Amino acid sequence: MINILFLGLVSFFTDISTEMVYPLIPIYLTGRFGARPALIGVIEGVAESTASLLKVFSGYLTDRFQKSKLIAFSGYAGSLFYKLALLLSNSWWGILIARVIDRTGKGIRTAPRDVLVSESAGAGSMGKAFGLHKALDMAGAALGGLITWFLLRGGQGGDFNYKFLFMISVIPAVLGLCMFLFVKPPPSHASERGQPHPAPVKQREPFWRNVKQLDRQLLLYLAVVFLFTLGNSSDNFIILRALDAGFSEVDVILLYFLCSAAAGALSMPFGRLSDKIGRKKLLVPGYLAFALCYFGFAFTQGKALMVAVFVLYGAYTAMITGVERAFVAEIAPPALKGTMLGLQATVAGIALLPASVIAGALYDANGPAAPFVFGAGLSLAAAAILMVLMKDITNQNNQKERTFA
Repeated sequence: MINILFLGLVSFFTDISTEMVYPLIPIYLTGRFGARPALIGVIEGVAESTASLLKVFSGYLTDRFQKSKLIAFSGYAGSLFYKLALLLSNSWWGILIARVIDRTGKGIRTAPRDVLVSESAGAGSMGKAFGLHKALDMAGAALGGLITWFLLRGGQGGDFNYKFLFMISVIPAVLGLCMFLFVKPPPSHASERGQPHPAPVKQREPFWRNVKQLDRQLLLYLAVVFLFTLGNSSDNFIILRALDAGFSEVDVILLYFLCSAAAGALSMPFGRLSDKIGRKKLLVPGYLAFALCYFGFAFTQGKALMVAVFVLYGAYTAMITGVERAFVAEIAPPALKGTMLGLQATVAGIALLPASVIAGALYDANGPAAPFVFGAGLSLAAAAILMVLMKDITNQNNQKERTFA
């Protein structure tokens, strides 16, 4: 677990840096450049989808060359270049370029990092490992949001110096990269540990040559991820929704902090729970919680209820994010673990372009409730498919482990 702790600290500091900036992006775009929700949707969709193909590609490179630490480091370096690009941007085009840099870095680092986490986990503790990593990740997100809230409180409304905050956010990004000094490559990556590289084996053929041999449950889940993500648009829209509900820019940042804090506090308990009861028994309620959140964002009027919806949204994040990665890592063929983790992220990334564009168009054409009703409906459909068709793989694996113990 020491390795997972340091990987978590990498994400902790990186997310402090990222979340100091992220909740301000829609405010910055609308306030400084007059961007409409539709344009914000295009920016987020293009950024996510442009980088999405890199996720499966970096996963394949991780499997092929056994360089998970090096590839993950290069991806996390993108977070630093993102902040530098924001400092240089003077138009919404500049923000778009910066967001593409950020998402490209995430596309590169996601699969190799998840491989490092999964191969550092002990037997029967995959959910706990991903839960611990996600808890530190979200703790960083919460702290980053809190720092921004304090800084924004001292600003003078529209005169707030955004670029000063972008400059300060560079510091935790650098600290996150420094944490890689303490991360050890997994034992299976012999060449990365300075040992002779094993001869290439037939198992490491590109995944598309053996796609028919992949577990049908994994293919089903990838299809469900695509359907669900079509309704799960950028979080920029929940920030815009809070502004529409009457929250000030400062209060919106605090709402985002509460969401991240809830996710950080619940990620490890939910991860450990999934080790005991099975991934399906958390994934389905997680999708149902998302639908409830989106209905809440669509129809909630009072500020107290909106706060509760943001907290519930943090709980949904804790229920889904680490658990779905544990599920994919658990069911993927060992020689294709990085590729499959990358493919899962790629499928979600590809869906984010139409998701964000649709959400922005619905927001402009039909009001703030429309994209959330659309997303809630797709989430309910995804939950129904999982409930009826997906087997509880984790329980089966745990029974096998007890049988051979």
